[in-house]
Amino acid sequence: MTTRWGIAGTGKMAEAFLSDFPHVPDAEAVAVGSRTAERAAVFAEQQGIAGAFTYGDLLSADIDVLYVATPHPQHHDLALAAIEAGVPVLVEKSFTATVAGAQRVADAAREAGVFCMEAMWTRVQPAVLRAKELVEAGEIGDLLTVQADFGAYREYDPASRLFDPALGGGAVLDLGVYVVSLAQHFLGTPDRVAATGTLFPNGTDSSAVLLLSHDDGRAASVMCSLSSATPQRAIIAGTGGSIEIEPPFYHPTRLVVRRNGRADHETIDLPATGRGYAHQVVHVGECLAAGLTESPVVPLQDTLDVQRVMEEALSQLGGVLPAEGSVAL
Repeated sequence: MTTRWGIAGTGKMAEAFLSDFPHVPDAEAVAVGSRTAERAAVFAEQQGIAGAFTYGDLLSADIDVLYVATPHPQHHDLALAAIEAGVPVLVEKSFTATVAGAQRVADAAREAGVFCMEAMWTRVQPAVLRAKELVEAGEIGDLLTVQADFGAYREYDPASRLFDPALGGGAVLDLGVYVVSLAQHFLGTPDRVAATGTLFPNGTDSSAVLLLSHDDGRAASVMCSLSSATPQRAIIAGTGGSIEIEPPFYHPTRLVVRRNGRADHETIDLPATGRGYAHQVVHVGECLAAGLTESPVVPLQDTLDVQRVMEEALSQLGGVLPAEGSVAL
């Protein structure tokens, strides 16, 4: 059975997501929504999508699930509208701009029994799924630490969405969500967060280093930056060895497993299909077919805990804190 997708948003993220639909034969994008019908029509024609709507009319289309690909502060209103209409929703990361907004969406989805998931595509990449299996099988012993970096240089432009706090700009919400989610995925929720970093002239965070500590001594050290390009590597270390998720860790193709006391290492090649978004489309389709209201790989509680870590980090950095925006529906 074909899953019919609606797309909220007509930017680069929506384009990237749609580029992998040819790799998923049982999924079809049938409707797109934007602030104006004109913009939606242009995008629909470019992407070969039959239906073009304003955001207010998009949920009246014949869709099975809505993908929200707008700037972070707009996710809240669009996700709530979908849930109220009984339409399952995949919300681009960061899930919302604030913890309070994320909690409202999660509560609404759980109360209504409507499927809701953050679009953390990294977790369903074949290499990351395999790394999780290796860890759970005890291949590197008891977990100790996670290290990950995600830096991508972008020239500062206060008019750009990336640097506009009103649009959820900044390194933490845009890139930090990846490294924090990876640490959450393997170590769980930290007991303490310590953050330091730098700000752009307008008060938006430009870089951040986070130490995520657990009471049992485990910890994650993660960093993100819009001011510097970094290797984008992740290391998961335990008492018996380590797993390197080779760059770029957020859509990797290879793992390197090193075991204590051995000079050699194991290389595992696990390329993604297409640009990597296909796995997320497939996963959502499987969840819906199984009648699930949450993903077992990207559960809402993990999303909420990641939001809390990011909000605490942003508070410690002392810059301009993001706020939820509004969308005309």
